[in-house]
Amino acid sequence: MHVILAFLGTVVTILVLLRQLAEAGIDLAGLNPFLWQRRRQWMQRSRGDPIYQLDSPMDVTALMMVAIAKADGDMTSEEKRGILDMFRGEFNLTKRDASDLMVASVYLLRDGSALRSNVNGVFAASLDKFTKEQAESALNMISRVARIDGAPNEIKQELLEAVGHCLQVKTVDKQKWS
Repeated sequence: MHVILAFLGTVVTILVLLRQLAEAGIDLAGLNPFLWQRRRQWMQRSRGDPIYQLDSPMDVTALMMVAIAKADGDMTSEEKRGILDMFRGEFNLTKRDASDLMVASVYLLRDGSALRSNVNGVFAASLDKFTKEQAESALNMISRVARIDGAPNEIKQELLEAVGHCLQVKTVDKQKWS
């Protein structure tokens, strides 16, 4: 009987000490390697640039269209109107959804320097989801945006070539934009 009481006393003492350590700010749960791995993955995902997390072909295409339009400065009203018309026509979006997609793309793009330096990284998460028809449509829309204000300048042309290089290889066969 005295062994059981000693064991229970030890367990209670350990629990009280763990509670006091937790109140002091020392958490032993941080020693769990699985918890550490999950926290590390979440920090990498949350601290990274969101343009590299896009996995929808429609979202990536919209981002690239806005990037082409903003490559040489702010978008003109003709470029905005043309992009919104393409969103409604090609993506079959309502006027409100097309406007929301434009706002989201502009917000994600910011100044566009991260996108221009790593176009392959932007396409990495969504490239396997593009179909051949989607890739052709995306290239067509992006090149139409580049030509809205006339012939594309050098910056737009470089971005067009980088996008074309990324979209050359397609694997999955699906419908055009679903």
